[in-house]
Amino acid sequence: MSKKVLILSSSPRKGGNSDLLCDEFMKGAEENGNDVEKIFIAKQKINYCMGCGVCNSTHKCVQKDDMAEILDKMVSADVIVLATPVYFYSMDGQLKTLIDRTVPRYTEISNKDFYYIMTAADTDNNMLERTIEGLRGFTEDCLSGTKEKGIIYGNGAWEKGEIKNTPAFSQAYEMGRGIK
Repeated sequence: MSKKVLILSSSPRKGGNSDLLCDEFMKGAEENGNDVEKIFIAKQKINYCMGCGVCNSTHKCVQKDDMAEILDKMVSADVIVLATPVYFYSMDGQLKTLIDRTVPRYTEISNKDFYYIMTAADTDNNMLERTIEGLRGFTEDCLSGTKEKGIIYGNGAWEKGEIKNTPAFSQAYEMGRGIK
């Protein structure tokens, strides 16, 4: 049975290193018969959370932007991939803003499989662990029934496209192919 896979690529650079890993993951997942959609977050209009609290009772955000549609897709997905370049030991602002805006429906984003894709110029995986802590804080502490299925450490890549020369490139494809 195929799964519905949603890839959230938060790279600010189309074709940047984390975005390229998303494409490889997508290729592998599609070849295995899954229904895959990739959203390039930087092209979406997602405002910052205003902290107004209205969504706590209405389960709808008062802001009119692209986030409501993305939330619909997150709720209906079986698998969610969170992909980010790592800046100053953390996920980039695009992904953090998206996560903040899940509040109206985060209780509905349950029983999902999660994969994490991270890229960084640094070659030390320990540096990326802080980013993983932030992602796990969202998926494990805020969402119910989630399962972490895989992590791709795309390190040692700074310039656009350098990721193609690292083990992470083939790992992304194989991890996508592993979705059943």
